[in-house]
Amino acid sequence: MADMSPMFRRKAPQDRLVTLIRKPGCHLCDDAQQVIEKVCGDLGVPWEQKDITQDEALHREYWEQVPVVLVDGAQHTFWRVDEERLRKALTR
Repeated sequence: MADMSPMFRRKAPQDRLVTLIRKPGCHLCDDAQQVIEKVCGDLGVPWEQKDITQDEALHREYWEQVPVVLVDGAQHTFWRVDEERLRKALTR
C-alpha cells in the first residue's frame, strides 16, 4: 500500500503555528494568552502574538472579535479560547 499523501499526514508540532491577535489592556486577551501558553507549551507548538493597534489590516479585519486565535493562519476562534478545542485542533 502506498504512503498517504503528505496533504493528509499530521503536521509535527514544531510545524504548526498559533497566532494570538490581541490589543493592549484586554483582559480576554490575557486569558487567551494563558490558555495558548499552556497548550502550546504542553505540545511543543510555537506561538506568536500580534497587536491590532500596530497593524491596520489586522485592525480592520478583527477589531470586533479580539482576541482572535489563528491556527496555521486560519481563524480558530475569537473572544474565548477553549483549551480542549485548541488542543484537538493542534493534534489532528
